[in-house]
Amino acid sequence: MIRSILLALALTAAPLTGAFAFQDTVSGAPAARDTVIVYGGPDPVIIETGEGEVTLTAEIADTPARRERGLMWREQLADDAGMLFDFEIEQPVAIWMQNTLVPLDIIYIREDGTIAKIIAHAQAMSRRQLPSGEPVLGVLEIGAGRAMELGIEPGDLVRHAMFGTAASAIDQQDPSSEEVGDDSPTDAEAQPEEG
Repeated sequence: MIRSILLALALTAAPLTGAFAFQDTVSGAPAARDTVIVYGGPDPVIIETGEGEVTLTAEIADTPARRERGLMWREQLADDAGMLFDFEIEQPVAIWMQNTLVPLDIIYIREDGTIAKIIAHAQAMSRRQLPSGEPVLGVLEIGAGRAMELGIEPGDLVRHAMFGTAASAIDQQDPSSEEVGDDSPTDAEAQPEEG
């Protein structure tokens, strides 16, 4: 009887395993060229540099499938475009460029929105691991050379809702912390007129 139960379990599990394996290896795997991935965004990403604010438009990779696919198979990337990867928790991460057809700048971003590290001109199609070197919450990928052109450096602040640094998040801070103006008259205005 136990043998019959085990055989029945094996027969019912086999088709499921085969179906999932087929989907992952043929066209369902996120890294497969023909797989369609729908990203979040696009969202504005503002970077406060020493030279002023830079605004980019980024697709959002915030699920395992979106992060796995990233910018693979893209033949071009607009100068003001990129992809922002949300790793959900701050952790050390490594990026690689397999199946990525264009070279990129990789910008590693801490949980507080500050830039930890930039890897410029990451080589297209490379399988070399490009580690963050420290825990980060996100990665912004932009066209190769753009970080230098735009004056983006480690320590700069990235403003986006993912880091709690978006303009709307800053605007919604506690109003009691704002300075209150003093409407009382100045000494000159308070002096009675002589006469």
